[in-house]
Amino acid sequence: MASASAGCGSSTATASGGGGVGAGDPAPALAGTTLDGAPFDLGAQRGRPVIVNFWASWCIPCREEFPVLVGALRSHAAEGLEVVGVEWKNDDADAARAFATNHGATWPTVIDPDGSRAATWRAVAPPQTYFIGRDGIIHSRQIGTLTQADLDRQLAAILP
Repeated sequence: MASASAGCGSSTATASGGGGVGAGDPAPALAGTTLDGAPFDLGAQRGRPVIVNFWASWCIPCREEFPVLVGALRSHAAEGLEVVGVEWKNDDADAARAFATNHGATWPTVIDPDGSRAATWRAVAPPQTYFIGRDGIIHSRQIGTLTQADLDRQLAAILP
């Protein structure tokens, strides 16, 4: 287990274990409505490398990692990389929309008003990030702030 910057509720990064969905597990279902009111289903992304990021508008470490995610999406668009956000339960939708806009997030963000999506993924606190290969299998999970070094290391496992 490698250490990472403290998140809003955690201070570790793991590849697997620790009670959450981890490396080697199939990505759980993730479907719902986005902040923009559009339907979303993670299953439609099969065949593409995907980053799933649980975040909240009030989470200070989330503010720090959004530029890293924006850069990853821009740098790896030709490789088919997708980023999907999941708004943390009980977050204010207007605040979340403003947060996403202000931080340049162009990816879909699924709302999770009752926390059921976080429970399915066993996300413990924002930020928490999953790296999913083209095969739909989770290659790694990051609990806490995602740094550029973390991103580079974990993208190597899901990009060609």
